[in-house]
Amino acid sequence: MSKDSSTAVKRTSPASYLWIAAIAAVIGFAAVYWTMAPSDNGEGIANSPTAAEVKPMAAPTNTGETAAPTPNAMPNEGGKLNSGHMAAFIFKPEPEPLGDVSFKDGTGQSLTLADFKGKTILLNLWATWCAPCREETPALDRLQNQLGSDKFEVVALSVDRGGAEKSQQFLDKINVQSLTLYVDEKAGSSSVLKVIGMPTTLLIDADGREIGRLVGPAEWDSADAVRLIKAHLP
Repeated sequence: MSKDSSTAVKRTSPASYLWIAAIAAVIGFAAVYWTMAPSDNGEGIANSPTAAEVKPMAAPTNTGETAAPTPNAMPNEGGKLNSGHMAAFIFKPEPEPLGDVSFKDGTGQSLTLADFKGKTILLNLWATWCAPCREETPALDRLQNQLGSDKFEVVALSVDRGGAEKSQQFLDKINVQSLTLYVDEKAGSSSVLKVIGMPTTLLIDADGREIGRLVGPAEWDSADAVRLIKAHLP
């Protein structure tokens, strides 16, 4: 080896070899990434399924298959209970205990939700100034006429500050026949139940726990509503 060559080898320090190795690794990684990365036209890694190859999940058949449960939905033989006219009904993940709610009936007798234990109730909070309540209440009246029993009651609770007299005038004006007058003129129930708008309707089981609720008006005498309620009768 010549003197010049020997000098060049000596001048190549260990640190230089490390830099050369690092640069080679980066080049190798870049080559692999470029080969596998998706291109601008949307093609992915080799052997990835295309949109045409992806098969939709098969619907349940009558061979005993069941669809995966979805949040806030309880399946029944005809599909989800919160469907059709009850699409806005939101189930609790589990029946939820409620706070103390006190009110009076049309005679002035004091009541709480505990007085209704043993029966499923549909607790509807409404007020005379609520236009959607005026549209919804006749359906609640028909529901009470259809299903009212020792197992079920529609508890239409007025939170109108006008009290029992004004609330009864409202019910008389729209020709309510089957609903019992219940009044919470201080509207304390709205706070306890975390009601954010009128009307709001809660389905409560025989143990006094909230099954779920629907905010806004609904067709409570529809087949969808009757099916939902009957599924939770004691």
